[in-house]
Order: sequence, then structure tokens, then C-alpha cells
Amino acid sequence: MLVEYTQEFWDDRYRQRPRIWSGNPNRQLVSVAEALPPDRALDVGCGEGADAVWLASRGWDVLGIDVSDVALDRARAHAGELDAPVAERLAWRRVDLLADPDLPDGLDLVSVQFLHLPDPERSRVFRSLAALVAVGGSVLIVAHDPSDLHSGVGRPHQADLFHTPEEIAALLDDAWDVRVCESRPRVERTADGRDVTISDAVLHAVRMR
Repeated sequence: MLVEYTQEFWDDRYRQRPRIWSGNPNRQLVSVAEALPPDRALDVGCGEGADAVWLASRGWDVLGIDVSDVALDRARAHAGELDAPVAERLAWRRVDLLADPDLPDGLDLVSVQFLHLPDPERSRVFRSLAALVAVGGSVLIVAHDPSDLHSGVGRPHQADLFHTPEEIAALLDDAWDVRVCESRPRVERTADGRDVTISDAVLHAVRMR
């Protein structure tokens, strides 16, 4: 069992602070999805729900999944503060991706933001998530770039958790059109107040058949 990916591990992490994440949608999701027509989306590792809420506010019907009940309770509380038309487009489910869960298919967007797994689990999970996408739909996988290991921003010192976008693109067959496969730099502030440049590994592909 990979302890870092259990419900117990993540429930404990979320309980350490009233809020773990910023409450803002991930910038790479916004960059890609703002140009997509809204339909059915899966937000993988939804955490406290910011990405799912942003998608729903733009007209998507979103299922947010996470291994942590604590995170999902916060996401539901967030959704409960929204206007009814947005809240009604949101659903939440506790899911352990390592247990081969039954998930909906025929999706128009599968968004995977900063889900860091070692291989072979990473390849298996990402392939299974991509298989849920309908023809014409998108998979978007964003992660911390391997170069961040030396950035000083507190990444886990486990090189096997990191991957390049090219490694993820290689998991897809010729049914896919890869639209974005690159490391995108951005500036992040460290705990001691320094601005450092880090990079997101971004893979966006569209299923063509």
C-alpha cells in the first residue's frame, strides 16, 4: 500500500489546517478550459473544490472526486454557499484511484491537477482516466515539473513522483491529438518571502476517435 495516497493520510493532512489550498482555480486549468465548450467534466483529486466550482460557474456539470472525506466536506460546504444554478451542477464522491473505481465515461473534460504518483501506478491511473474521455473531449494533466525538485519551494524529495509532460503524452495512443505538451514557468513565493521561478508540466490532449 502506498501510504501517502490513503484516505487516512490525506484526511490527517487536511485536518492540520482549516484550509490547505488558496481557494482559487488552478491557472493551467483556467488557461485551457476557458476556451472549451462546457459539458461534462471530472475533477480528479478535487481537494477543497476550487477547480470544480470554477468549472460549474462556467456551465460545466462536474463530478469532483478525492480520496479524502475531509476535503470533500469542505468542497460541499463551499458549494453550499453558491447560487443554486451553480451548486446544482456539482457532485462529489470519495474515490480511491488505486482501487480501480467505477467512474463515468463519455466525459468532455478530465482534469488531473497535481496528482503525483510513482510508476507503475501513475501510468495505470492516467491511462484509465484518459479512457473516460469521449471523442472530441479533452484530458488535461498538470503536475510539478521535475525541475522543481531543486527550486527550494518545498517539493517532496522523491524523484519518482515527478514526470515530464512528454512522459504522459507517451501513454496516449494515436487516437489523441496532443495540443499542449510543455513545461510552463511561473513565479511562486517561498515561505521566507522569496520569489522563485517554478514550472508546471502541462499535457492537454483531445480524443479524435
